[in-house]
Amino acid sequence: MSHVFTREGIRNLRTSWVLLALSLVCAAAIVVASNWYLDREHRESASSGRRLQEARARVESARRERDSLQESAEVFRTLVERGLLNGERRLDLVELVNTLRARHQLFSLDYEIAAQRQLQLPGGRVFPSIDVLASRVKLRMRALHEGDVIGFVEALAESRQGFYPLDHCLLRRLEFAAADDLQAHVEAECSFEWITLKEKNANRAS
Repeated sequence: MSHVFTREGIRNLRTSWVLLALSLVCAAAIVVASNWYLDREHRESASSGRRLQEARARVESARRERDSLQESAEVFRTLVERGLLNGERRLDLVELVNTLRARHQLFSLDYEIAAQRQLQLPGGRVFPSIDVLASRVKLRMRALHEGDVIGFVEALAESRQGFYPLDHCLLRRLEFAAADDLQAHVEAECSFEWITLKEKNANRAS
């Protein structure tokens, strides 16, 4: 009976077997380390992507806030220029409508200014530092033709001496007026909101 491996041969191969085992262990360790490294790279790449997206979102939010502040500053400057923070000066309004009446050659002009009130904004919106106030201004006027009334209404709404958005305006022709007579042919009843702003601190006793 022949022997493939002798004791001496096995002893001679022992070193080779050990080296083979160590090689297999090292190979397995390299595979495990490679997988761990790739998995870490994927996690860090995803984390870096999220951080990059968050940084971009913060930058975009800062840009929007900057633009919003610029727009708010422009709106505030416009409101100040139009006198919304000056409070109601009723004599100034009387002078303004009389000036516009003469400019647009109205035959008659009657007006009524209601008491000032807190203006109810859409959605119940309020501002932390200012109150928005309004007074209803009703005008009744007579003119030679519609163009005079329209010119008066547009001039008042666009006046730089205040903010007077038009609520409604009703025009009707006077039937008793002859077409060739130099007298009032149209009558108009219009309603404006005279809007002003008031600082909330101004309502507190000093």
